[in-house]
Amino acid sequence: MPDKTLPKQIILAAHFPGVNNTTVWSDPAAGSQIEFDSFVHLARTAERGKFDFFFLAEGLRLREQRGLIHDLDVVGRPDTLTVLSALAAVTTHLGLAGTLNATFHEPYELARQLATLDHLSGGRAAWNVVTSSGPFFGENFRRGGFLDYADRYTRAGEFIDAARVLWDSWNALEPVRDSGFFADTGQFTVRSPQFDIAGRFPVPRSPQGHPVILQAGDSDGGRELAASRADAIFSRHHELEDGREFYRDVKGRLARYGRSPDSLKIIPGVSYVLGETEADAQEKAHHIRRQQVSPQTAILLLEQVWNRDLSAYDADGPLPEVDPLDDENTIIQGRTAQTHDRHRTAAEWRARADAKNLSIRELIIEVTGRQSFIGTASTVAAQLNEYVQTGACDGFILVPHLTPTGLDEFVDTVVPLLQERGVFRTDYESGTLRGHLGLA
Repeated sequence: MPDKTLPKQIILAAHFPGVNNTTVWSDPAAGSQIEFDSFVHLARTAERGKFDFFFLAEGLRLREQRGLIHDLDVVGRPDTLTVLSALAAVTTHLGLAGTLNATFHEPYELARQLATLDHLSGGRAAWNVVTSSGPFFGENFRRGGFLDYADRYTRAGEFIDAARVLWDSWNALEPVRDSGFFADTGQFTVRSPQFDIAGRFPVPRSPQGHPVILQAGDSDGGRELAASRADAIFSRHHELEDGREFYRDVKGRLARYGRSPDSLKIIPGVSYVLGETEADAQEKAHHIRRQQVSPQTAILLLEQVWNRDLSAYDADGPLPEVDPLDDENTIIQGRTAQTHDRHRTAAEWRARADAKNLSIRELIIEVTGRQSFIGTASTVAAQLNEYVQTGACDGFILVPHLTPTGLDEFVDTVVPLLQERGVFRTDYESGTLRGHLGLA
């Protein structure tokens, strides 16, 4: 049990910036998203900062808008497990977490790949379990779009159970039986509505037993899946009170699965801007937001709510007078819907734009979020600590706005201040990711 008299230790992870408008590709300091040197730089910077893990997203298909490859996706998406396997050879303590889809992969295939990464890295692998239900991604796979939306978390839960049976089968001291799941000295059987497999698992157990399980869904089904099976949640709740509410809700679900609050870590993804003074940081943040939302990006993001071609509009002009288009076919393919009520969102945006006399670009900068933490290194360190000590989260997945050097300043200036407060390690005390996170 953790010592309640000591402050909570902060979990820190580094998100390799993917294809999104958080990353500023136009900045002269920006590097490649697919060259191995970029991955190495960010991973080694995170390890120098004694971070818990490196986090890599997955893209099963490039997004399309108006039938064209989305502007922010043209740099491509390398395979997650290949990159993490290569990073295992150039790091020694840093955890290696990959987002991998439970809808289109199969348990034996993915369990074997993850177990291999976990074994070869000495127990540093993690799997961020995500789902897909639509046919857009499925067209790349034999499954197509057959999986109903309501079944995605059912399959994900059974997938995690199946993977754990395979991982546990290697060193099972006695047979493990649970409904249709069976494991005994290397043999496994999985009989469930989603899977029907049996055989022998070929990869030995790693020093941490099996990979850490992360989950990123925020719906009620996603929260329940995390409470029943995950070791950590990659959360989007990065406002203080919103984070506390999410924290209370998810942690409150654990007891019915016989789990303690410390068995599930809640780690929101956050961004940050550091400055020599508060004013300097705010000025930098304003400049970065304008880089993140270029005129072209502003139009693309507005189209996703209006659901119609707005390419003829000026991003520095007013919002369109036309209403959003009611059509089941969305203009963007490969991205989660930004709103479930286009007309309501459009009305709210129009009211805001009229009240503040905002152009399309200025509005999109306002409504698509801002940096989570802005200030001097001292201010940001204090804010991060407040979130963790007051029950808004257990740590943070940091999303820099530059690839691959965006984490450097944080490691050099904020990490030492967290260490001085006694809320972040000064050196690694474990060789496994479970050890870093304080998980069984």
